[in-house]
Amino acid sequence: MVEQIIEKVCLGQRIDEQEAVDLYRRAGFHELGQLASLKRFKENPEPVVTYVIDRNINYTNVCISGCKFCAYYCAPESEEGFVLSFEELGRKIKETKALGGTQILLQGGLHPGLSLDFYEDMLRFIKSFDIHCHGFSPPEIVHFAKLSGLSVKEVLKRLISAGLDSIPGGGAEILVDNVRKQIAPRKANSAEWLNVMETAHKLGLRTTATMMFGHLESLEDRIQHLSKLRHLQDKTGGFTAFIPWPFQPGNTAINCRPATAHEYLKMLAISRIFLDNFQNIQASWVTQGYKVAQMALFFGANDFGSTMIEENVVAAAGVSHRLSEEEIRRHIREAGFHPRQRLMDYSLAMQTSV
Repeated sequence: MVEQIIEKVCLGQRIDEQEAVDLYRRAGFHELGQLASLKRFKENPEPVVTYVIDRNINYTNVCISGCKFCAYYCAPESEEGFVLSFEELGRKIKETKALGGTQILLQGGLHPGLSLDFYEDMLRFIKSFDIHCHGFSPPEIVHFAKLSGLSVKEVLKRLISAGLDSIPGGGAEILVDNVRKQIAPRKANSAEWLNVMETAHKLGLRTTATMMFGHLESLEDRIQHLSKLRHLQDKTGGFTAFIPWPFQPGNTAINCRPATAHEYLKMLAISRIFLDNFQNIQASWVTQGYKVAQMALFFGANDFGSTMIEENVVAAAGVSHRLSEEEIRRHIREAGFHPRQRLMDYSLAMQTSV
């Protein structure tokens, strides 16, 4: 049975959800890596691994979602809650540009007291620095729509007019509602998440897609998540990349063991094989460290992700890895690939001499 699935993959044929489950469970570890590499080089023939220089800025940690997997958020009444001042935001953007940064990854909690006008003003301020704004995950967009009484489409139109350039794929977790109800009952459901992305794509925004796995979901749930992404990509072609990462349970309300590097690499490989309409798959050195990220380049990944000049959410769960641009380029070379800086849309930036 598994040999037939492998033959389909080698012939470039699409596999279904059950075949993906069987492949994960029955194929050998290195066999999965070889299949994923085959697919990776079919999509991206050159031995180039890309990366982006950006900064993850959290404009607020105040959130009413109360996700069980989050170690970063604060309730609205908490004294530790904050909303970043524009002065501090400007300082962070200037530092990012000084380090060669090309974009800001802007995300925050679902703050109950900020109006849509606030977000529009923040976007206009960010764009005054002439930098790409990759901002607001789908749950944030749904939250803005509910607070403002506007449709998702109207909210997106206003944010685009204010300067929003693209949308990150955060808040996807697992796009299966019986799982979402357990880990994030007050966050956007799977249909709402997908609707934001489809609407954004139709309005001309490119977005990324993600999956946080290794908590309360099953393997079948993970594959269903991938299937929903593949279906939407068939419709719109608006996703630039897929980024899977393992849940980090430290300081959270979910008690489970962290996924191993072995499990991460298998899931990465299945993602590359199943998502046959995604050109780019990103490694997660932020959660796995650079050595596993190097291995990921042989399990389907063609992108090393971001320099993450600043990262707070994963760090709050007790996992902290830091890499400079020079280190990222060195690790890519050591794995046998050519490093190239990219922009959000995966076009290559000007060649650096680092």
